[in-house]
Amino acid sequence: MNSKKLIEDIYKEAIRARNIVSRYARRTPIDHSTTFSKIARGTVYLKYENLQRTGSFKIRGALYKIYKLSGKVKGVVAASAGNHAQGVAFASSALSIPSIIVMPETASISKIEATRNYGAKVILHGKIYDEAEIKAREIAREKNYYLVHPFDDIDVIAGQATIAFEILEEINDIDAILVPVGGGGLISGIATVAKKIKPSIKIIGVEPENAPKTYYSLKVGRPVEVEVKPTIADGLATKKLGDITFTVIKDLVDEIVLVSEEDLAHAIYLLLERGKILAEGAGAAPIAALLSSTFDLKGKSIVALISGGNIDLTALYRLVLRGLTAYGRIVTIQGYVYDVPGTLAEITSIIAQYRGNILDVLHDRIAIDAPAWHTSLKIVFEVPSQEASKAIIEELQKRGYKFKIT
Repeated sequence: MNSKKLIEDIYKEAIRARNIVSRYARRTPIDHSTTFSKIARGTVYLKYENLQRTGSFKIRGALYKIYKLSGKVKGVVAASAGNHAQGVAFASSALSIPSIIVMPETASISKIEATRNYGAKVILHGKIYDEAEIKAREIAREKNYYLVHPFDDIDVIAGQATIAFEILEEINDIDAILVPVGGGGLISGIATVAKKIKPSIKIIGVEPENAPKTYYSLKVGRPVEVEVKPTIADGLATKKLGDITFTVIKDLVDEIVLVSEEDLAHAIYLLLERGKILAEGAGAAPIAALLSSTFDLKGKSIVALISGGNIDLTALYRLVLRGLTAYGRIVTIQGYVYDVPGTLAEITSIIAQYRGNILDVLHDRIAIDAPAWHTSLKIVFEVPSQEASKAIIEELQKRGYKFKIT
């Protein structure tokens, strides 16, 4: 594959795509973040594609591709974990083309329902995207529908590339753009346009340690299939890059950063608490890179692309609790106390003294491992700060209570 011609073709399509995409999609805001600038020790801007229609950048590529198919096909089919699904469903409805979307059985309920609400027929198949794609190809052959690939398609890539025009029109003086990498369509489009406009800019891809297909593909010089483990960033959980996306990434992407599940969870929590920004795992990946101890952009001007905000609320609930616990805002203490009247009242009054709010109490008198005349006591409480939790523990120790934080 001639990479220079391919990149030039994507750029030309991206110029055409701008006009089409702007008719239906939003020009999303970009803003400086004081919080993440301090964390990165540089200047960080956030590009909010989580505020895009359908909650993700995916609508851009879907709109341009389906616009070009309008009047030429009887219908479209796509495979997706959620965001491409919603993009194709929205674009198909807007352009009056029937659509069928195959989603993995593990896709979040919120993404499945949103896709249906945009007018698509949804079929659940397989555990990950790659298995859903096999089913989608079967359906395309059976019904003579056009398969809209989520990333390995020049038109789809060109649609995603429109983000780069928006970034560089607003902030030209930047050193790097951090981009999540799933199948590679988003980073291929952004890299093509950004490098054309500003050749010195660094394009840095971010993917989970649990789905490191780009990292290892670049190491061996060809697209390789990796084992995908469960990840919070489900939108990035693909086994293999496409041939087109690998070719572009190999030529234009400067670095790939792998991020842990812990950093992804931390990033979602910080975006919500500090920035009041709701991001899904894939959308938070660039922030996870900034939090990673293995990655350093000190003194640089950076745009972090928050690519989507379609996170399942039950997953968000768990992540928020996890974040509050990690920051010492929710504390669980456990120990044995004398089983006499007034003990529990004294302990809870100490917690209340430092504005602790009790969430749960487990008072187990029949615990077989408890010393004689003692009861097992477990208390979960929230506090306004880590300092408050330390003060509570110190005060309990002064009163003779021996608790351990679990």
